[in-house]
Amino acid sequence: MPRSDASAGSERGRVALLIIDMQNAFFEDEVLAGAQEALVGACNALIDAAQRGRAPVLVARTEHLPDRSTWTVSMLDDDQGFIFRGTHQADAVEGLRVGGLETVTKTRDSAFFGTDLAERLRGYGVERLVLAGVSTHNCVAHTGADAFAHDFRVSYVLDAIGSTNAQYAAAMLEILSVEYRQAVISRSEAEALLT
Repeated sequence: MPRSDASAGSERGRVALLIIDMQNAFFEDEVLAGAQEALVGACNALIDAAQRGRAPVLVARTEHLPDRSTWTVSMLDDDQGFIFRGTHQADAVEGLRVGGLETVTKTRDSAFFGTDLAERLRGYGVERLVLAGVSTHNCVAHTGADAFAHDFRVSYVLDAIGSTNAQYAAAMLEILSVEYRQAVISRSEAEALLT
């Protein structure tokens, strides 16, 4: 069972919220579509808490180009692109209040890979990241693992992350919480960290 560690806030530096891949393309999956309303509500509540606490809020978005230059190996193997810039798939899901928030555009699962996210966070004096969004066992987990490699502490908000596969998600959170000592916390615990 992943560990909860809200008390880690007492040893933290500045906290930032990172919302990951809350875009239409990912909610085409029926499992995530069924969780969309709850996830949007949870993410909005975290954004509100961060803004009250003057914590930085960043939105990580996946975008690819039709010319194949940004495609992953699996996309190239399948000869099928995904989530192209400027399309409905790339837009934020309905109701998510991310207008005007700082954006990190990525082409791989991790929001750190090929981006300046680490430098931006260090510029804000951030030492701990609160992660929300989709998908738990892919982009959220890879971002968290890379955050560890960049020496940021990480908390996953259990009721603000979603996955297409509950078994994979639970296994990944177990690994991250035990091996990387990354906390799995509730939304109320996350709001307390952010404010």
